Amino acid sequence: MSKKTVSKEYEVVVVGGGLSGVCAAIAAAREGARTAIIQNRPMFGGCAGSEIRMHIVGASSHGAKKNLAETGILIEILLENKRRNPYASFPVFDSVIWEKVRFQENLDPYLNTNMDDVVVEDGTVKAIICHQNTTEKELVFTAPLFVDATGHGTLCTLAGAAGRIGSESRAEFQEPNAPDEPNDDTMGNTMMFTAIDRGEPVKFRRPFWAYTFSEDDLKYRTHDNSMGSHVDGGKLVEFDENSGRLPHFSSVDAGYWWIELGGQYDDIIGEGEEIRDELMKCVYGVWDHLKNGGDHGVENYDLDWVGMVPGYRESRRIEGDYFLNENDVRANRIFPDAVAYGGWQMDQHVRGGIMDFDKLPSRILNFDGCYTIPWRCYYSKDLNNVMLAGRDISTSKMAFGSSRVMGTCAVGGQAVGTAAAMAVRYGCTPRQIGEHMDELQQRLLRDDCYIPGFVNHDEKDKARLASVTASGCTAGNEPEKVINGVSRTVGAESNCWEAVIGPEGASVSLDFGGVTELSEIRLTFDPNLSREIMPSLTRNVRERQVKGMPDELVKDYRVQLFNGEREIFSRDVTDNYQRLNRIILPEAAGCTRLTVTVLAAHGIDRARIFEIRAY
Repeated sequence: MSKKTVSKEYEVVVVGGGLSGVCAAIAAAREGARTAIIQNRPMFGGCAGSEIRMHIVGASSHGAKKNLAETGILIEILLENKRRNPYASFPVFDSVIWEKVRFQENLDPYLNTNMDDVVVEDGTVKAIICHQNTTEKELVFTAPLFVDATGHGTLCTLAGAAGRIGSESRAEFQEPNAPDEPNDDTMGNTMMFTAIDRGEPVKFRRPFWAYTFSEDDLKYRTHDNSMGSHVDGGKLVEFDENSGRLPHFSSVDAGYWWIELGGQYDDIIGEGEEIRDELMKCVYGVWDHLKNGGDHGVENYDLDWVGMVPGYRESRRIEGDYFLNENDVRANRIFPDAVAYGGWQMDQHVRGGIMDFDKLPSRILNFDGCYTIPWRCYYSKDLNNVMLAGRDISTSKMAFGSSRVMGTCAVGGQAVGTAAAMAVRYGCTPRQIGEHMDELQQRLLRDDCYIPGFVNHDEKDKARLASVTASGCTAGNEPEKVINGVSRTVGAESNCWEAVIGPEGASVSLDFGGVTELSEIRLTFDPNLSREIMPSLTRNVRERQVKGMPDELVKDYRVQLFNGEREIFSRDVTDNYQRLNRIILPEAAGCTRLTVTVLAAHGIDRARIFEIRAY
C-alpha cells in the first residue's frame, strides 16, 4: 500500500492541543487567520481532559487570591461546561472543548496527528511533517507562522532552537531560591486515580507487579481519607521543608498529586514509557497500602479509575528574548510588553517524587499578588516564525514553578494566537510584534483578557467618551465604572456598576452626546472571579463551587438603542451564561443613547456589569 501524502496550507499552524494550544488556535481563527491545530491525542484539553483529569488552576491559587481568575477564551469554555455539564464529568468536558475547536470558523482540527519532522531553512520553519494514525495519512503543513504548544517544545527542538531542562544557578538571574549550581532535575509526572465509596466493605488484591509501601515510606505524604489544603482561612499556607505542612488538596477519592516520578531520570521525555510503567506500580502500591496497610478510612472504597496517561509538570523550556525569573514574580513586575499574567505560587517538587521517602514532596514559595509575563517570553529567539504557548515558554526554572499551571498557560495561549494573526496581517516576525504591542494589548483587553496595570484606551470604543447614568447604584459601584477601562475588581476598587433589580429591572445608559453609528455592543458581566468553576476530581474543590451558574452572573437583560426618544433597536437576551456578551446589530445604526436593562441574575437580586463597549 502506498503512503497517502496530503499537503495542507494555512496561515497559522498550532501544534499541541492542550488548553494553551486550544486558546491560541481559537484566538488566531477569530482574528481572521486560517488556522490548523494539530493534536497527537484523540481529544483536546491536555492535562485538563479525561485522559489525565487535572483541575485547571491559575493565578487565583484555588481562590486564595481574590478576583484573579483567568477570563477570555478559558472562562468562556468553563462557563459553557458549567451550563452543560453540572456534575463536571471529564468525558463530557472533552466534548465541550472539542465543540469549541471543531465549530470555530477558520479553524481546522487534526486529532490523532503526530508531528514527526520539521523542515527548516535559515532559521525559518517551512513545514512540519505529520502522521495521522486514524487515517494512515502523511500530512505536510506549511504556514508563515507556527505555534509550539507541545509542552515539550518539540517543534522548536526539532527545528534546532535552544532550550533548557532543569535549574539555572542562583547567579544567572540572581534568584535567591535557585540552587548554587545548575542541575538537570525536573518536577515529575503524576498519574491520577479515583476511588468510590460502595457503601459496603470492598477488598483489594494487590497485583504482583505493584510496589509495596510502608507507613514510614509515606510518612511525609498525607494519605488517609481526609482532605488537606494549602488554603487556610483564605490565605496561602506558608510551606517549607521543615514545616510539616503539605500543600495542595489531597483526598483519596481524587488520587494523589504526590504519586510522582520523573525528576530523577536522565531523560524525562525519552524515558516516558518507563516512567508511566513505574507510576502504575506506584499507584497500585499506594492503593494496596491504603486498603491493606492499616486503617486509612477506606474500607468501603473501591478503585474506580486509574489514568494510563501521566500528566507532565516539566520538561523543556525554549529560550526566548527574555527569561521570566523569580525576581519578576516576587516583585509583581509589570512589563511594558506584558500580554498575560500569573499568580500561582512557585512550586518546587522534590527530584525523586514519591521515592524520596525522607523528604516532603514539595516546597511552596508564596508571594502576594500577581505578575505579568512579557511578550519576549512567547517566541523562540532562534527561529524566525515560531511562537510559544504553554509550559514551554521562556522562563527560569524558579519562575516556571508558577507559570506552568494551565490557567496561566491558557491566557498566554490566547495572547499568542491573537499575536499570530496580527503577524500574518502585518507580514512580520514574532519578534517584530513588539512594534505593535499597544495594538496587541488592546485587542486582548477587548477580548476579555486581563493584563494587570493596563486599561482600555481603544479609540474605536465609542463608549469611552459617553456620559453614563443609571436607575440606581449601590455604594462604591457607580455607573461610570462601566467605562473606566478595567473589567474586574482590583484591590478595593470594584470597577463594577451594581444596582438592585427592581420590578422593571435595573438600567444603565450611555449618552453619546450626538448621533453615533454603532454595529456592535460588548458587555462584560460578573461570574465571580474569586470562585472556581472548573471540573475537578477533588471532593472539596467541587463542594466549594456553586452548583449552577455563578450567582452574580447576569441571566436576563435587554439592550436598546435610541435616536432621541425613538427606539431604533431592541434585543432581549434570556438565560445568558457567559461573561463576555457580543451583540451584533443586523446593520449599523445611528443612535444617541444605549441602554442596558438587567432583568435577572442567576442567584442574586443585583445587576452587576463591569464593562460596556460600543463599536
